[in-house]
Amino acid sequence: MVRKTKEDAELTRQRIIHAAREVFLVRGVSRTTMEHIATQAGVTRGAVYWHFDNKIDLFHAMREQVFLPLIDRMDDTLLVEGSEDPLTRIENFLCGTIQVLNDSMETRQIYEIMMIKCEYVDEFAAVLQQILSNCSGIAGKLQLVYERAKVQGQLHTAHDPAQLTMDTHLFFIGLLHMWVKDIEGNQFRHQAIELIKTHMRLRRR
Repeated sequence: MVRKTKEDAELTRQRIIHAAREVFLVRGVSRTTMEHIATQAGVTRGAVYWHFDNKIDLFHAMREQVFLPLIDRMDDTLLVEGSEDPLTRIENFLCGTIQVLNDSMETRQIYEIMMIKCEYVDEFAAVLQQILSNCSGIAGKLQLVYERAKVQGQLHTAHDPAQLTMDTHLFFIGLLHMWVKDIEGNQFRHQAIELIKTHMRLRRR
């Protein structure tokens, strides 16, 4: 009985997160209330507050649905030594992220909310700082791989791993933003993989 109660609670929690994503997409984050989310989820506002302290808490839960798998995939693709060389591992990680966006509507929607449906002001200013901190962590892992590439002689002698890391980081953030905004898919989405491959080819010695 206790197990079923926990399972039911988790199902309700996931339904609320799903409803929040749907409402955020239509109304934007700032114009969405917990009442809107409760109505969309078919639960009481009290049920929403039982699972989430506030809208920021709910936003974080939604964001973690894409961010945590991203970090897991990054660690597996970038940091686990295998048969592939360091630059190929970076390319595979970047292309893999685009592939996830292509394959998962949920991931596409959450990226759209984070990038173009949320104003990071007032109480959400702290959320922006956390995102920037997470970006720094991702850049740190990229730099480790670029440093390995340099040791293995893959880079042009004039290339500095720290500078290459910043260049790749900013390139990919910009590409993600334009990919998300390209709803019709005729400007950036169809050529994103080739843009990544070209970006990485320019790094090879």
